[in-house]
Amino acid sequence: MGVMFGNWKYIFKNLWYVVPFALLPAVLLAFSVDYDAIHYVTHAFFAGELHDIGFLYLFRAFSVVRVDHVWSALISILTLAVSCVMFTLMLIFVEKHMRIGKRTLSGLKSQFAWLILPVLCIGLFYLALYEVFSVVVAALLYVVCRLPSTPVLYVLFLIVLGVFTFLLLYVVSLLYLFLPCKQVTGFRTYDAFFYSYRLMTGVRGKLLLSLALSIAGSFLILTASSLLPITAFVPIVFVLCAFLFMSFGVRMETVYFETDKLDREDQLKSYRELSL
Repeated sequence: MGVMFGNWKYIFKNLWYVVPFALLPAVLLAFSVDYDAIHYVTHAFFAGELHDIGFLYLFRAFSVVRVDHVWSALISILTLAVSCVMFTLMLIFVEKHMRIGKRTLSGLKSQFAWLILPVLCIGLFYLALYEVFSVVVAALLYVVCRLPSTPVLYVLFLIVLGVFTFLLLYVVSLLYLFLPCKQVTGFRTYDAFFYSYRLMTGVRGKLLLSLALSIAGSFLILTASSLLPITAFVPIVFVLCAFLFMSFGVRMETVYFETDKLDREDQLKSYRELSL
């Protein structure tokens, strides 16, 4: 249960300490999502009009990189940069809290200087991976939507989404513990990857289920909110992105501490609590 839901337990227990790291990335991510494309695809799905949908709308609905306007492209670049910076800060805060029980940012500068590069590399890898996923899925769904049989079309539509989402999450899991492993152990890149991969093999199924539940819930919320006006859609996506941002990073730390059998000092009661 710790692997699957330990991140949510930590987030809700320490929400006001963790949420500041997610606010700015969530704002930028909310404006990186293409409301028009998602609304169009969702409406076509429920209205039985998938036969008329084009590849570009499908790709824009999945992609988080906006290139339809120069300002949209700049926001996408800014989103990546800000997200990596805030993600690094969040990892430093959470790891220190779990390791010594203190919710402070002392020693921030020294840790940030060497951790930001690995975070940026992982961020670029995950972004490239997701965009490849968006292109492939959009292309396959475009082909599926050309089928004449509506029942078969809908079945294949959902199968393509399910299969490629699983493949995406599986590849994500390969590097999922790399950053906390590098934080805690200080290993070189190859050693950190090898050791974190070994730790992952015993809990991959639980981790994939945890990630899948988050993705499924987010997909349902995003789909339902896309049928609302954009004035309601953006705030909902902002809240959703904030929790996804926190969950993705905090889960790294909680799963790593559990798989490496490390004591969680943040779970120990304080002297005042013990004396009551």
